[in-house]
Amino acid sequence: MKDGFYIEVGSAQRNHAGERICGDTFLSEKIKEEGRTVIVLSDGMGHGVKANLLATLTATMALNFTKEHKDAHKIAEIIMNTLPVCSERKISYATFTIVDIEEDGQTTILNYDNPDAIIMREKDNFYPEWQNITLEAQQHKDKEIRACTFKARKEDRILLMSDGITQSGLGRGKYLLGWGQENVGNAVYDQVNEQPHISAVKLASVITNRAHANDGYQAKDDSSVVVVYCREPRRLLLSSGPPYEKKKDKELATVVEKFNGRKIICGGTTADIVSRELNIPIEDTLEFDDPDLPPLSYMEGVDLVTEGILTLSKTAGILENYSARTELGKGPADKIVREILESDEIHMLAGTAINVAHQDPNLPVELEIRRSVMKKIARILEEKFLKEVSLRYI
Repeated sequence: MKDGFYIEVGSAQRNHAGERICGDTFLSEKIKEEGRTVIVLSDGMGHGVKANLLATLTATMALNFTKEHKDAHKIAEIIMNTLPVCSERKISYATFTIVDIEEDGQTTILNYDNPDAIIMREKDNFYPEWQNITLEAQQHKDKEIRACTFKARKEDRILLMSDGITQSGLGRGKYLLGWGQENVGNAVYDQVNEQPHISAVKLASVITNRAHANDGYQAKDDSSVVVVYCREPRRLLLSSGPPYEKKKDKELATVVEKFNGRKIICGGTTADIVSRELNIPIEDTLEFDDPDLPPLSYMEGVDLVTEGILTLSKTAGILENYSARTELGKGPADKIVREILESDEIHMLAGTAINVAHQDPNLPVELEIRRSVMKKIARILEEKFLKEVSLRYI
């Protein structure tokens, strides 16, 4: 972002009780060449597979049309004309909320029939001016979209939700009329003031879990929360491999020394170069927390020192298969994944010297050469986790 903040996007969902598939769909994409971030949350009518199909179709169209800079009328009418008609209620129906954040922080929110977005600024609720846009097509006459535009600032948070959140607790206990927009807003306010730097994923989980508790832990509807958090970027350096030319060793060590953020070195030779050039000793350990990988080492000024290509290959595998249910262990690859997921900007430095061991045909086929596995990690981080990634070869 031009204004120096990173956009973190996190989500949490609960399925309708007894359903294996959530009827809400969340999609997001960073359009790198434009510096834009587009986020969509859609709630399909009903629950289960049918609702999921409606929501997925709606969210996909909303994401694609927003990327193409189509206006709100056009987006809504194309979506509503395209959705299949329910055989029981004779209507095509799925809600959607779209957030489009441009490179300079200019933010547009479009909302059709979801609860309004909750926006926090400087630990307080922020209320932009909302406008009602009436659809013009005859078949959708008098249907309205809510829209607002504002300039996002560092530490702003935008919370999107499906009505499973605001209607949680309906007909029981404290919230006979449902939890409601105001109470959700108060819960977000209390959580942010209690934990000013709470992550997007954590805040989404807290609100979703509160709604689940309101329903007596038997969700009466699919419940989703998406949080967008504009904040100072957390930076990580991942360095692996010696430079192609020995005269570049000093440059490699200087990059590691001067980097402002968390630091990981993958590879014994790489660690030896940094140790020698900076005169910092390496302390080896016998911590075999992963039987498939060599143990960690320690070096002052570096947050994590691991073996190279084996550990990177396993890291790529964990990232590729990662989901909300993944439980990370204590091994070197798990620790790298944890560091990556807690960072926003990942700067990857790949040495290009050839290691003849990696060309051995007797080694397993999944053992990719360093450059390939680094490129694979970079692609996964950009496409799946929306991280800001740079990959430099030395």
